Amino acid sequence: MRIVKLVMLLLMASVGMAVAQQKKKALVTAKISTPTVQCESCKNRIERYMAREEGVQSTKVDFKKHITTVKYWDDRTNIENVKTAIANAGYDADNVTANKESYDKLPKCCKKPEDGGGMEKKKN
Repeated sequence: MRIVKLVMLLLMASVGMAVAQQKKKALVTAKISTPTVQCESCKNRIERYMAREEGVQSTKVDFKKHITTVKYWDDRTNIENVKTAIANAGYDADNVTANKESYDKLPKCCKKPEDGGGMEKKKN
């Protein structure tokens, strides 16, 4: 009888620990300023890049408002890693500047206007 009680106690303790660990997971939503995002191409590039990042659930880029909304699991990544990933794709993210090599590889339309990029104006 004592063995049965001991087994039940150990089983309940292990289930309790598993439940406690599951509660630590949280889906966090962050809005990140991405001022260098200018077009649909930029949007697609960031969303594809972020899909490969560990812990990122979803990414939505609003290139007109220059805001990127990222949902991520806080037990797998953090906001600094998310910003760094956007910077590694070649775009500024809040206080993190774009990776120079990645930025240099962007198409002309996705670069800053001061670097000769930006959307071309249509002539009448």
